[in-house]
Amino acid sequence: MRTALGLCLLWGVAWGAVAADTPFQFTDAALASRYQQLATELRCLVCQNQSLADSHADLAQDLRNEVYRLLTTGRSDREILDFLVARYGQFVLYRPAVSPLTWLLWFGPALLLVVAGVAWWRIGRRAASPPPDAAEAAAVAALIQRPGTPP
Repeated sequence: MRTALGLCLLWGVAWGAVAADTPFQFTDAALASRYQQLATELRCLVCQNQSLADSHADLAQDLRNEVYRLLTTGRSDREILDFLVARYGQFVLYRPAVSPLTWLLWFGPALLLVVAGVAWWRIGRRAASPPPDAAEAAAVAALIQRPGTPP
């Protein structure tokens, strides 16, 4: 029983080592820094709220391999981003470019804030009642001063 348990434990540890992502070997620190920057700027297409650096999905590993390959062939960061956008669309970027297609994404929150502010101002202005004119004030005073009315 102990032998079977030991073999299962050994198999689990070995499988974890095999399944782990293989780290990339860079020739200099600047290239490694560029890789990390690109991996954090790009979105995993499977785990939509994670960057390539954070995701453990198979597609994210494929994209990290592609970024590494493009970096080691001498491509610039802009060329790599353009290549991935051409292949996967603007969705792969965490910060897509400001264009007519993304105006709502960039300016929508500010527009929503302005609309909410105008609505709040109009509702507040409508709720305030105007001061009574002279005739209304006299009628109220007469009601208050009339004898025999309960307080």
